[in-house]
Amino acid sequence: MQENERPRLQVRGISKQFPGVLANDRVSFSVAPGEIHALLGENGAGKSTLVKMIYGIMQPDEGEMFWNGQPLLVSNPKAARSRGIGMVFQHFSLFEALSVLENIALGMDGSLSMGELEKKVREVMQDYGLMLDPGRVVSSLSVGERQRIEIVRALLLKPELLIMDEPTSVLTPQEVTQLFETLRKLASEGCSILYISHKLHEIKELCDTATILRGGKVVGECNPAEETSKSMAEMMIGGSLKEISRGEDGALGDVLLKVNGLSLGRNHDFGTALADISFEVRRGEIFGVAGVAGNGQNELLEAMSGEMPAPREDAIILHGRPMGLLGPNQRRKAGLCCVPEERNGHAAIGDFSLSDNAVLTARHRKGLVKSGMVQGRAAEKYTREIISRFSVMATGPMAQAGSLSGGNLQKFIMGREILQVPEVLVVSQPTWGVDAGAAAFIHQALVDMAQAGSAIVVISQDLDELLALCETISVINEGKLSRAMPIKGVSVEELGLLMGGIHGTEETGERDRVENGAEKNGSGGIKEGKADAVQA
Repeated sequence: MQENERPRLQVRGISKQFPGVLANDRVSFSVAPGEIHALLGENGAGKSTLVKMIYGIMQPDEGEMFWNGQPLLVSNPKAARSRGIGMVFQHFSLFEALSVLENIALGMDGSLSMGELEKKVREVMQDYGLMLDPGRVVSSLSVGERQRIEIVRALLLKPELLIMDEPTSVLTPQEVTQLFETLRKLASEGCSILYISHKLHEIKELCDTATILRGGKVVGECNPAEETSKSMAEMMIGGSLKEISRGEDGALGDVLLKVNGLSLGRNHDFGTALADISFEVRRGEIFGVAGVAGNGQNELLEAMSGEMPAPREDAIILHGRPMGLLGPNQRRKAGLCCVPEERNGHAAIGDFSLSDNAVLTARHRKGLVKSGMVQGRAAEKYTREIISRFSVMATGPMAQAGSLSGGNLQKFIMGREILQVPEVLVVSQPTWGVDAGAAAFIHQALVDMAQAGSAIVVISQDLDELLALCETISVINEGKLSRAMPIKGVSVEELGLLMGGIHGTEETGERDRVENGAEKNGSGGIKEGKADAVQA
């Protein structure tokens, strides 16, 4: 920001306290017109609380904010939008059964007719390259296309400040590139952008300035272009960041998990059918499944966990034993543990204590229930071990799961399963929403598990995570799984194309064919060449 330039947004001495937690402690920073400004920090550092106050969802206990030099008071999100502040949340607020235009209309404060609104929507889409058919039903859209709806809805308000919360967590590399082009165009027109992400290489590529929070306080500011991802992570955690430590490469052991011709119909209207999925994971191997959200990842995990029985018992084989018709408890007893993507309500119950949540999945493997009775002391002891080993910020075993930040709840859930030492662990989005330090710890724990002899399946939308962890990788798209590829011989570009289903116009399809040495077949799959992984 130039010395004589007035900040678009200035936050001065903002504090916010919750019972037992000081979320923000006299936070001060400013954002200039046209600046892309990052907020960095560990889980629980206060980032989400801060932007919720800027957007009017919460009110500060003390401190003040200024908007273009004038005092800023935002009593609710509608008041924030009226001042020119827009926000795109990490979790979209869309009705899948409604059209793009209908969803946009529901989020608008004005009283435009549908015809007038559609005209404005098309103008915004054209101006920013966010092309969508306003009449398309949301359930038919990819995750990247759904995000465009949220961005278009925000841009219709002509914001002077746009807040983006973890905007790339569900996008392919190609969609990230398109998003960054849109954000840079917005910034060039004078719109300020406040950007939250745990993907530090993206911060380095996109942002002009970064404010670092730790424990609710501002501990520094930097120019991301002059930093490395590692140096920014170390500013966030206040210490050195450890690299993944691996032992000597050794031969993989016997096959512990085999998925054999697994096909399942959709279990609800917006689900994804699985089509003839086959793969195997050996002792000591970390097998990665990449893909954009909504392409069958949840269904695949539920089929492996036993929540969705397979049509045949030999569709899921654990250490030579058919498991396809057995339920989750029997599979856990046999040595297969799972961590679903959705931590709230699926992996953990928010109204239950951490101790009770430990009992839910570890009762058999850790002896927390005997003769039908919960062993309270044993459950609390196990919960304390999880909290200690995985550095979970919680008041103790009796803390409600819902009182934890998303990242700390994720650490608890991962610790709960890893410390059961299963022969096979299937985990979806293992570091979703956790900071760099916690992600590194979880990654190391998974590597250690594999080297101790477990077989691990990691389902993730984060390609960097999969490339760092796995020996082998496949891509899931529209319920079909690509062939397994050794991690050393695959490129990010190839994986990104497979994640997107290699869809597009004839022109882009021809470019993909030339770039990848592949020949498209009539069904949209690929045959021969470097990217021959999609099964027709």
